[in-house]
This record gives sequence, structure tokens and C-alpha cells, in this order.
Amino acid sequence: MKSLNILLATLMLGSGAALAEDCSKPASPELPDGASASMEEMLAGQQAVKAFQTENLEYMDCLEKRFSAAKTRIEEGEVEGKEALKAVQAEYSEAVDAYNKAVSTEEEVAGQFNTEIREYKAANPQ
Repeated sequence: MKSLNILLATLMLGSGAALAEDCSKPASPELPDGASASMEEMLAGQQAVKAFQTENLEYMDCLEKRFSAAKTRIEEGEVEGKEALKAVQAEYSEAVDAYNKAVSTEEEVAGQFNTEIREYKAANPQ
């Protein structure tokens, strides 16, 4: 019986890793240097930030589905055995951590782009 629990836990860990791979983390966009960028480069940077935000929302939605499903499995007692429970708890924690990191990354990208906008305005007074 112990071997079966270990096998199930291993399979669940493997499936958790596979599920996490289904959520595609977007790459942060390259931002223009506001102090030397042209208006066109700044507009392209703005579009890159908007595209990143859209992709990041999709990524966060995927992660939310992962941690919500894991939470439901735990709360409804769908997980049998200590090892399997640990695997689902780990899946939950990893998805929540990745979600929180995605939020922080989006805030960092937006903050950096706002800095570049200020630098652009300072370098190009009207």
C-alpha cells in the first residue's frame, strides 16, 4: 500500500509539473530608453507593454485555475494519502507563488515604462 501511495504522489507531482507548463509565462518586454528614444520607439514600447499585460493576464488566469483546482481537491477531500496531499499542496503553493510573481513583474514593467515616459518628456520638452 505504501508503494502505491508513493507511486500516486509521484504521478501527481509529475502531473502538477506538466500542468504548470501549460501556463505560459510571458517574457517581459524590452523597453525603450526614454532619454534617447524617438516618439515611434516610445509608442512601440507602449504597445509592447500592452501586449505583455494581455499575455500576463492570461498567464495569471491559468495559474488561478491551477491553484483553485488544487485548493478544491484538498478541501473536498479528493486527495488520499500524505504524499499525495503534499504533492497537491506543493502544486497549490507553486501556482500561488507564480501568480504573485506575475503580479509583481507586471507592476515592475509598468513602473519602469512610466520612468521611461518621464525621461522621454524631460528629453523632449514641448
